[in-house]
Amino acid sequence: GGSISAEHGIGLLKREELRLYKDPVALEMMAAVKRALDPAGLLNPGKVLLPGAN
Repeated sequence: GGSISAEHGIGLLKREELRLYKDPVALEMMAAVKRALDPAGLLNPGKVLLPGAN
């Protein structure tokens, strides 16, 4: 029962695997927070959540 990532975050190398380890509800929650804080999508676009994930 480990974690895909710890305190350093997902990073670019693991971002595609994120959807394999997190359930769709958690991913949608992440996308909702991103949309709320960055509605124009200007801050680090595509860095953690893949394009089209939100």
